[in-house]
Amino acid sequence: MQKTTLEQWAILEKVIDLGSFAKAAEALHRSQSSVSYNLSLLQERLGVTLLIPQGRRAVLTPAGELLLSRVRPLLNAFSHVEMRAADLQDGMRSRLSLVVDSIFPRGRLFAILRKFQQAYPRIQVQLTEVLESTQPDAEAFAEADIMIVTRRQDVNGRGEWLMNIDFIAVAHADHPLFTTPEPLTEEILNLYPLVRIADSRDVSLPAGDAWTFSTVDAAIEAVTSGVGYGWLPQAHIQAQLEKGILKPLPLSHGSRRATPLHLIIREERVSPDEAMNHFLDLLKE
Repeated sequence: MQKTTLEQWAILEKVIDLGSFAKAAEALHRSQSSVSYNLSLLQERLGVTLLIPQGRRAVLTPAGELLLSRVRPLLNAFSHVEMRAADLQDGMRSRLSLVVDSIFPRGRLFAILRKFQQAYPRIQVQLTEVLESTQPDAEAFAEADIMIVTRRQDVNGRGEWLMNIDFIAVAHADHPLFTTPEPLTEEILNLYPLVRIADSRDVSLPAGDAWTFSTVDAAIEAVTSGVGYGWLPQAHIQAQLEKGILKPLPLSHGSRRATPLHLIIREERVSPDEAMNHFLDLLKE
């Protein structure tokens, strides 16, 4: 058994934070003698002096500073456990599971997650990024509360259109395609590799040699490295476009296309609650 208790350390922390035994006793709804007794017992069992008087205040000794600094994280963790238990007793969820297509703009996604964390700091978020080629019977879909996906996954749930993701045909600024006569025809494009993202089958341009990459980030890096040209989500490459690293291709038949993303809620798995509705509101802002 431990020689000391969390309660004794919490009393010590309160005395130091408030500056006196009397203020700590008032905050803890205890008598001053109870506070004094617990701290005396704490020091006796440790065999270490933790406090010394300094005027009307009690201050930590060097040993006290060291030991309390080690205990504070434990006190915070214990308080967190008790608050989580209270949330569970009130029916608040402990986790929100999200499945998000990897073409969803990262900046927007993490801004939403930051606002949600500020509003519900004790709810854990489990985020899984998927590609449109991910099979609808994958484990990630089975466990998800909210999904932001293309309709190609054909998953069940209450769904609605959320936004369109703009794709743009681009290549590295030094790619040979920019030295050929404009506009670029299919015959010219067929001379160079097309970089595809995973299993995407609806690319608007044919390609003599298609190179397939399993993530959006890898496809972007391949195009940026000059491996080939490709259709990439504009929000993901905005910085490269602004710096002139990547350039839109002057195609003869349109250099943009849009892929719709849908918001799907698995109501058969969980009923929307306050936290989920707040997350949905953030998505739709």
